[in-house]
Amino acid sequence: MWTEQNNSLYRKFEFRNFSEAFAFMTRVAIEAEKMNHHPLWTNVWNRVEIWLNTHDAGDVITEKDHALAKKIDALL
Repeated sequence: MWTEQNNSLYRKFEFRNFSEAFAFMTRVAIEAEKMNHHPLWTNVWNRVEIWLNTHDAGDVITEKDHALAKKIDALL
């Protein structure tokens, strides 16, 4: 579930291993590139953490972030 943290939508994902986490990140990257809306994220082994906000709107949460969050959720 996405939560609001420090003017960002945040979610932590856990997978069985690094390969699954990386494959997920690849799918997210494709969707983000289509939207020209790129997340701040980290990956350590099987965990991926994502923060979404809109930089050109002053680093706040916008509809663009909610739309990308929905697309990310659909990739699971």
